Amino acid sequence: MGHCAKACRALVDELSWAVENVDPKKTIQVGSFRINPDGSQTIAEVPYARSETHMLELMDHVCENMADYGQTEQGPGSRKSFVRISGRTGEKLDLTNVTISSETTKMLKFACESIVEEHEDDVIALFVHDAENITDKFCSSKTGLLSLTLVFPLHVVCQSDSHSLKLPSLFMAQFSLT
Repeated sequence: MGHCAKACRALVDELSWAVENVDPKKTIQVGSFRINPDGSQTIAEVPYARSETHMLELMDHVCENMADYGQTEQGPGSRKSFVRISGRTGEKLDLTNVTISSETTKMLKFACESIVEEHEDDVIALFVHDAENITDKFCSSKTGLLSLTLVFPLHVVCQSDSHSLKLPSLFMAQFSLT
């Protein structure tokens, strides 16, 4: 799995955690505030956690959370992955075999921001309308992110069926051999 797909999974994980930690009793009014000819209004109350309003608020800053991730490798020659390096609620995490670097953080944040810029509407729609298997549906089906590939001269490209996200060459030193 390429870094872009891993960034996508981290993005969905962060959004899922934020949604799950909203008070389930909290609601928001949605609908039209226009008055119909008969004097009524079409307004409904929906759970705030998965509302479009809440999701838009989360999307504004979710990629900042990528600073809470490091890169890990389970053993020699194994695939690298991203893991949280700080607990969301202050719990201690096992940081064995975790590498924390500014290059990794910058690359992950850039990939996250690129995914959000290209697919914000898709991820919001999945959270608002579909609560099951969001990670797989979004990171595979909706975005079509396939993998991280190297393109010379010195570009890292997140490929999908419809577009490519180029990461700046300054990140190549860290990831050119992975």
